[in-house]
Amino acid sequence: MVEFTLWEILRNLLLALRWTVALSLVAFIGGALVGLALLVARLAMPRAERLIAGYVQLFQGTPLLMQLFFLFFGLSGLGLSLSNWTAAAIALTLYSSAFFTEIWRGCVNAVPKGQWEASSALAMNLGEQLRHVIGPQALRVAVPPTVGFAVQIIKGTALASVIGFAELTKTGSTIANATFRPFTVFAFVALLYFALCFPVSLWARSLERKLHGHA
Repeated sequence: MVEFTLWEILRNLLLALRWTVALSLVAFIGGALVGLALLVARLAMPRAERLIAGYVQLFQGTPLLMQLFFLFFGLSGLGLSLSNWTAAAIALTLYSSAFFTEIWRGCVNAVPKGQWEASSALAMNLGEQLRHVIGPQALRVAVPPTVGFAVQIIKGTALASVIGFAELTKTGSTIANATFRPFTVFAFVALLYFALCFPVSLWARSLERKLHGHA
């Protein structure tokens, strides 16, 4: 048994929190970029719809835990070895991109068809339609589900602990095993996750009010 003061426990968890934040940012930004590219491809190339739908179904229909295992353990069996950081970042990016593209497709579809027709009548190309007409309207609808899923990404980083990535949950488990104080350690872990997720939710509500205020 290792003796840790409360400050030492919290300090080590705060150090691990940096990796949770970093992984969350990589997954959110990477997933958003890939998801946006897939959305534009769906709109620009109707023939690609079936292929993209298959991509979405693959990553939405399989557990994130299995995707992590496949990238970290499965690929190593094929001679391609990834670090736990790389495997976690790729898995979370692909997983989140499938959800983002589907969320945003629903938001774009929520824009009345007349808006598409009116912008086409003004000889706008797809990029101009999305930038000036469809995008701003879809954005108002997209904020709540997008931020809601961003919170899920933050919590989903905890699964990276199963492949040995030392983020917040993994570090908490290690400290709890060393100190035999699981209640204290995981109470701190829970509070730190809350401290990450709650401000994001508040920011989303504020942004949503501003967007609807300018509707």
